[in-house]
Amino acid sequence: MIATEGVASRYTALETWNTGEMVDAMLEGQLAAISAVHAVRSTIARAVDAATVRLERGGRLIYLGAGTSGRIATLDAAELIPTFNWPAERVISIMAGGERAFTTPVEGAEDDEDEVIRALTHLGLCSDDVVIGLAASGRTPFAISGLRHGQARGALTIGVLNSPGGPLASVSDIAIEVDSGAEVLAGSTRMKAGTAQKAVLTTLSTGIFLRMGYVYRGRMVEMKPTNEKLHKRAAMMVMELSGSSLEAAKQALAASDNSIKLAIIMLRRQLDIDEARTLLEKSTGRLHMALESA
Repeated sequence: MIATEGVASRYTALETWNTGEMVDAMLEGQLAAISAVHAVRSTIARAVDAATVRLERGGRLIYLGAGTSGRIATLDAAELIPTFNWPAERVISIMAGGERAFTTPVEGAEDDEDEVIRALTHLGLCSDDVVIGLAASGRTPFAISGLRHGQARGALTIGVLNSPGGPLASVSDIAIEVDSGAEVLAGSTRMKAGTAQKAVLTTLSTGIFLRMGYVYRGRMVEMKPTNEKLHKRAAMMVMELSGSSLEAAKQALAASDNSIKLAIIMLRRQLDIDEARTLLEKSTGRLHMALESA
């Protein structure tokens, strides 16, 4: 029995409940999903540390999934580019059924084991890459085939599944098995399982970038301002984290090609752009180390 396909007896008369009771039941399911993620927090932490090592060597983050899992994976992948200024060529989402499956169901795509191998072969996987495969059932052939191929190429494979003990775990170097249980609507894994997967990926990817030094004092200091709102946010970050005036923050950003980290170092350490860049490089891109170094 696949855990996510189970029928919860509590909800057998759900359609007869009043609307408030229905909403309560669904929200309880969301809370239960987060609780299930919390139960595997140590495994997520292990995945963060292992993935950080690979990415710091120049590897890529590659997400695999079908249906809801693939769309959740794609969402996490896409957000890393603006949030952390992560290069688009180093974060890739491979969706069963191709790009049209992001918005339109493609029947049978999740069973295609060859499609994902072709896509990964085209990418030229290497041992520095991190391949994250998602499958609520833990049995999706597309995700299993992708992780198996990743292992054969020496990549770090991380499986995210909602049915502990599923075959996906056996092809994962690190298996994040979230026991989110039966859905309010039996088999509708866009609900509890989807929430759990989203929480796992958000925590995992954010943890990786925290470990790599892309965050300082809770701020997204690697962010690249690309619109008016982000330019204002960047200037405020530099002002607050350097203790300078807003005008000085704007001038430092302009002199550093809108690099928040370099602007802060220039103002805090009273350095020119070249000196600030050298110091940041010596500190492996970690702002707290650059600011604290002798």
